[in-house]
Amino acid sequence: MAGAPVSWPDEVDEVIRGDLTAAAAYVTPAGGAVVTGICPMGLERREAAEVGFTTSLGFGKKLERIIADPRVALAYHSREHGFSASPAFVLAQGTASVDIRPSRERLEAIVPQGQRYVGQVMRGPVWDRLLREYYYERVFVDITVARIAAWPDLSASGDPAVYGAAWPGPPGPQAPPKNGTGPRVDVDRAADRIAVLPHRVLAYQGADGFPVVVPVEFAGHDAAGLRLVTPHGVLPPGGRRAGLLAHAYRRQLIGLATRTFTGWLDVASDGTARYAPHTSKGFVAPPRKKLLLVSNGLLAKYGLWQARRQGAADRLEQLAAEKGSGVHYPP
Repeated sequence: MAGAPVSWPDEVDEVIRGDLTAAAAYVTPAGGAVVTGICPMGLERREAAEVGFTTSLGFGKKLERIIADPRVALAYHSREHGFSASPAFVLAQGTASVDIRPSRERLEAIVPQGQRYVGQVMRGPVWDRLLREYYYERVFVDITVARIAAWPDLSASGDPAVYGAAWPGPPGPQAPPKNGTGPRVDVDRAADRIAVLPHRVLAYQGADGFPVVVPVEFAGHDAAGLRLVTPHGVLPPGGRRAGLLAHAYRRQLIGLATRTFTGWLDVASDGTARYAPHTSKGFVAPPRKKLLLVSNGLLAKYGLWQARRQGAADRLEQLAAEKGSGVHYPP
């Protein structure tokens, strides 16, 4: 994947800079993929072929996985409440590095940019104390782009334009897990939760190891799992581990609701796709701005307390040293 930096056109850059949310995917040791929703805040440096996002140190498991295997992907899959009118579905794949202890200057620098996406920063003695961890105890994930694929529309129909490394062929099927491929959570409940969340993407590990994230439509369910619909050829045939994200959000991410799954995807030769969920997690944020900030502030405080109690930063740095890469510090 080494070579000249990847370059992408203005119409793709508009999407990367404009979307309020993106789907971030990383791979697992078993060859699966996990996908979660993030707010990328337009973070990118096109001249350096970089995109990125911020997260909390409290999500130590996600960061451990990214440092252990830095092949990641960001899918810009929804224009809702963003700043781009493009119809394209954009997938950026690349290698991540993690800035665990960013400088105060770097954190301050993203505040004006962040306000464009999630609203005015709250100031004052009470707010400063409540939101200190939420605003200033952040981790940056910087991604050196290896490939960008841009489909003509948000359903990923048609052939994508590819910038950077050539798109690999479809991956072969994976060996089934020892505990079987069938659902391990209540499928009826999973279907009910997904049905009310309009934005849905699925992630799997591609032939070259990078996560692939594609949009999916929900088409019902039965005891064997969820039935998913995608344009022809988007999903590779056979069985494999895969992650599923369904979410909904309002302006400035108020009223956010999200549900993430890991599970087993089986795609028949005719393109019929069935997803058997194995794990399920989710949350619903308050639909009012001040309540949302109070909730975010308290969760950030608790997450950071847990991370410090468990020595998350030191553990991540040790893992990075063992891997020989994965953590960096800004100059």
